[in-house]
Amino acid sequence: MHAPAADAPILFFDSGLGGLTVLGPTRALLPTAPIVYAADYAGLPYGQKSEAELAARVPALLGRLVERYQPRLAVIACNTASTIALSHIRAALDLPIVGTVPAIKPAAEITRSGVIGVLGTEATVRQPYVDDLGARFAAGKTVLRHGSPGLVTGAEAKLRGEKIDPAVIARAVAGLRDQPGGDAVDVVVLACTHFPLLADELQAEVGPDIRLIDGAAGIARRIAHLTEGQSWPAVAAPGIAVFTRSNDRPPPPPGVLAPYGIGRIETI
Repeated sequence: MHAPAADAPILFFDSGLGGLTVLGPTRALLPTAPIVYAADYAGLPYGQKSEAELAARVPALLGRLVERYQPRLAVIACNTASTIALSHIRAALDLPIVGTVPAIKPAAEITRSGVIGVLGTEATVRQPYVDDLGARFAAGKTVLRHGSPGLVTGAEAKLRGEKIDPAVIARAVAGLRDQPGGDAVDVVVLACTHFPLLADELQAEVGPDIRLIDGAAGIARRIAHLTEGQSWPAVAAPGIAVFTRSNDRPPPPPGVLAPYGIGRIETI
């Protein structure tokens, strides 16, 4: 495969704005990388869609985006899309793909109680992929899971500057804590890229003795590794954010995206 042009972007893909939590640490490692951030607002929330629907929708949409923006690499900055559709995406697209999977391995390495909580979308937490991660990396430990669609909505609202209903945070945490063995959880995996946007609220609810962990820094390192030795622009250009058209959910104000180096908004 020939080396990509310096202006070939990295494409980040998510159902909404959660993937910004992966874009942030990637920007820190690759400050001049051209960025296209794609949010499927017409399909949000992914966590309440069927596996078959996502396995068809995500590769087709990514195919359109790849054709339009010609990225050097695509990042599926969404746990739900990754755990369901990653193999379909890799089969459909001829470029490097980086997925996002729940950070169960690092959680298993730091737990002292042996009880790990996984907060994700409803679709993510029921995936066999998550069973497999638990069997491979957390054997002999207890992995409790809870799906919280309310946290996705809350994270999107917070980025827009709206107030978050504390009951949404409390319900998500109670979903783990109220399970048998839930009072022994000492690490919580934030298995949705939206959820680190609510890290302060979640930390206040779980208390200081429980660690929150997500995979964003590891994904950024993976992106840097896969693009090592490639050429980049000397100066960062403003990134592009592209949103699928949604009647009830307009793209966010530019000020929400500006801190992530995004200067232009498009819709498809």
